[in-house]
Amino acid sequence: MQDFAIEPLADERDLDGVIEVESESFTNPWTREMYISELRDRSVCHILVVRAGGLRVVGFCAFWLICDEIHINNLAIHPSFRRRGLGAALVQAVLAEAEALGAARATLEVRASNVTARDLYERHGFRLTATRRGYYTNPVEDALILWWEHGRAAQI
Repeated sequence: MQDFAIEPLADERDLDGVIEVESESFTNPWTREMYISELRDRSVCHILVVRAGGLRVVGFCAFWLICDEIHINNLAIHPSFRRRGLGAALVQAVLAEAEALGAARATLEVRASNVTARDLYERHGFRLTATRRGYYTNPVEDALILWWEHGRAAQI
C-alpha cells in the first residue's frame, strides 16, 4: 500500500473526494448536504479517508460511534484504485479506530449481491446475523446485517 495514507477527514474540502468516490461506488449515493449534516456532531460521526500521493481522496469510511459500538454507514474505494488492498487496509484502520474510541462491536448492512464486500468483511471477522428484506432501493434488494466483535478471531 505504498504512497497511500489512511487518516481522519481533514475538513469539508475533503468532501469533494468523498462525494466523488461515493457517486462512483453506489447507486443511491449520499449527497454533500447529507455528509455536512452528519459532520455537525463529530462525537458521533467519524470519517476516515484513503489518500493517494498525500492529496487525492480515493477511498473513505463513514461511521457512527454509538455507546460501545460503531455502525459503518458507507465504505468505498474509487473503482480505479480497487484490487490494491486499500479496502482491507481501510477496514483494519476503521476497526482499530473503533477500538481506540472504546467500541467493542461494529455493525453494517451490505447488499446481498455485493459478494466482494461481504467477503472482505468476513475476512476481517464480521459475521452474518440477519437479513433486512427489501432494504435497498435502485434496485430493490435485501440487506445482509453483519456484526464484528472485539477479540473474535479474523480469517486474514
